[in-house]
Amino acid sequence: MRFRLLLAAPVLFSATDPAQWPRWRGPDETGVAKGTAPVQWSEKDIAWKAAISGRGHSSPVIWGDTIFLTTAIPTQDAGPPSTRRGEMTLVEHKFAVLAINRKDGKVIWEKTVKTATPHEGYHFRYGSFASNSPVTDGKLVFAHFGSRGLYALDFKGNVVWSKQFGQMRMRNSFGEGVPAVVHEDRLLMGFDQEEGSYLITLDKNTGKEIWKVERQEVSSWSPPTVITVGGRKQIIVAATAYVTAYDYLTGKVIWKCNGLGTNVIPAPIHYKDTVIVMSGHREPNRMAIKLGRDGDLSGTDAVVWSNTKSNSYTPSPVLHGDRLYFVTDKGLLSAIHAGTGELLYTERLPGANTLKASPVGANGNLYLPTEEGMVHVVKMSDRFELVASNKVGDEFFIATPAIFDGEIYLRGKNTLYCIRQAK
Repeated sequence: MRFRLLLAAPVLFSATDPAQWPRWRGPDETGVAKGTAPVQWSEKDIAWKAAISGRGHSSPVIWGDTIFLTTAIPTQDAGPPSTRRGEMTLVEHKFAVLAINRKDGKVIWEKTVKTATPHEGYHFRYGSFASNSPVTDGKLVFAHFGSRGLYALDFKGNVVWSKQFGQMRMRNSFGEGVPAVVHEDRLLMGFDQEEGSYLITLDKNTGKEIWKVERQEVSSWSPPTVITVGGRKQIIVAATAYVTAYDYLTGKVIWKCNGLGTNVIPAPIHYKDTVIVMSGHREPNRMAIKLGRDGDLSGTDAVVWSNTKSNSYTPSPVLHGDRLYFVTDKGLLSAIHAGTGELLYTERLPGANTLKASPVGANGNLYLPTEEGMVHVVKMSDRFELVASNKVGDEFFIATPAIFDGEIYLRGKNTLYCIRQAK
């Protein structure tokens, strides 16, 4: 099915249309969709299932009637997977971008953008060679394969431009996975690794470098986030040594603040006049940093509040109104007031749960996919209220879901599901 070429004309929307799911954290980068989504479903509500070759934990993104996602397909058998860090038989892979019809799950096109043997492996359970989620601006889709390069494709599957960045070296060979970020006419890309870390901005239409700054950081997986403060755009990057804000136009450091632990993964969240950052590995911390100041803010009253308990390690938080929701890898869900850091509740999800996918929200509900193939639905309110728990076959969810037009899209081990409420 993946070799079929349908070439349907794309549905055209404004590049600023908020109803799409054009990036990993949704239209507003808060994890919340516009509109509704199914709450409780059964087998009859699975509108279609699309088989996806290879392995990839990148999340699907959506524009109109097209779903884009990436995968890495081995060209030869690598044998049984190792269960030890750093021990993996490295074989040649095809790095591919897929466009899938949202209505019926059929592959519109599949484009192999590179064939190569990776130089370094990934975490045997949670990693993949296609973990960097794609992003689209409604005209191009940008597929980032880390050490295997960045590719800008049009909606017919033609590569418009590409760029190579060289090989990354990640801590303990955990694997790569930071998504590229589109903002206005630029692509923002973070390369925090064991040595040679940097942040780079490119012209999204040509791939031409605009600026690049070196960073004295080690491996992290948190994406850059653009916010506007007093009319000035800043790029916020959360990492181990510092949370750093860069001038959008020049790359010059505006401010920095230390306080996060190692292996920083959750995306920063912009809430009113603060940015909220989080880490959940060693020396975990959660901080709200007041915006509008310059220089080193470490240890100052610019840190409005902080907390070291029950923080998310891997999943990114969801912001809904004044409430911030986040979950630990072991299924401990917390809700806080984003302005004060006040804890509203901390509750454990029912059953045995392990979570790596980030939760998403729609129509007042929070969706939490687990490694065990369960999707818990919790009401977004000041009190914990479980709405439903939905099992999806013998699945394993690492990729974050996408929600669009009343439907939820779940990427499992080798299958993409469309959940559409039966009428």
